[in-house]
Amino acid sequence: MFNLKSIKTQLILYLACLALLLAVKDKDFSFLLAVLTAVISALAVEASVLYLKTKTFRITESSVITGLIIGFVLSSGEVWWKFVFASTLAIFSKHLIRFRKQHIFNPAAFGIFLSMILSGAYTQWRGTYLWYILVPFGLYFTQKIKKIEVVTGYAIISLVLFGMQALLLKVPLGNIFGYFSYFYIFVMIIEPKTTPLKPAGKYLFGAGIAALIFILTEAGVRFDAELLSLLAMNATVPLLNKIPLKRGGVV
Repeated sequence: MFNLKSIKTQLILYLACLALLLAVKDKDFSFLLAVLTAVISALAVEASVLYLKTKTFRITESSVITGLIIGFVLSSGEVWWKFVFASTLAIFSKHLIRFRKQHIFNPAAFGIFLSMILSGAYTQWRGTYLWYILVPFGLYFTQKIKKIEVVTGYAIISLVLFGMQALLLKVPLGNIFGYFSYFYIFVMIIEPKTTPLKPAGKYLFGAGIAALIFILTEAGVRFDAELLSLLAMNATVPLLNKIPLKRGGVV
């Protein structure tokens, strides 16, 4: 199942090492326990669902990644059952909310957001501003799964909107880069199964997320604008995939 040549295995190792680094740096091993709880829960629920469907016991890389992301994003101060709850919702969304045999929503984002609504959980986004780690590794993964257009669309619209805001408020433009949630950009919004397939759709997907985050943030929403924006754009993917190709096969 786990193969070092697999991009999923590489992502698992990367996130696991990052979690260990953060726990040691911050001297907070409750964070590691929270991550482990989320991973084990996601693994167990996914294995159970697959067994009911196929009568075969399987452990999947995708469930490990889902659990890792939930562990990073949910506050490690939350009680253990909220990590179990978020992981369960995430895996169920993969198998129950589908369009043409493909799940629609980013599982981790769906599980976290719904757990916030239903259980009052809070997000923490552990290590999300460590750009010097997340950007280089993130660009590697983004290039490997061919989602650079998603990040580009997101970056352009974010820089334009927050740049205009910075000019109006007369604050340094460089401050914009301090607003970026790099874990969100380079781990969550590029998830391959719930993002568009065609280049134009990818650009629009990333741009749409950035625009929604700006609008929701300026509107003063009390929930996690990043997660809601991602889920909203996930719902548009079937439409974005219908964007016709130009002659020559380029969108």
